Amino acid sequence: MTATLILYGLITSSLVSVLVGLLGARRRIGFGWAYLLSILTTPLIGLIITLLFDKLPYGERKWGCLGVILAIVAIVLLIMLALGVFASVLSPGTGVSGGSVAMA
Repeated sequence: MTATLILYGLITSSLVSVLVGLLGARRRIGFGWAYLLSILTTPLIGLIITLLFDKLPYGERKWGCLGVILAIVAIVLLIMLALGVFASVLSPGTGVSGGSVAMA
């Protein structure tokens, strides 16, 4: 149950960070930096910092190469984390535990 909640929290945080990045694409900070700030801090702090930047004129968007690279890396890391969490849930007896060893 706990692993599932952690996984859902990470997925939700990542999706909200993408939304902050999309908001940053219409501002001088750009998608990549807004997304990075949201991932490294929290989406709320990333949103506040993103809103401090001026809007781009004429409704332009600023994506940059950084946004695409960060999005791909975050998705790969999230998939790796999900596989690790589900692997530990499916085989709980394989981990190292602090239990005592019976001596014969």
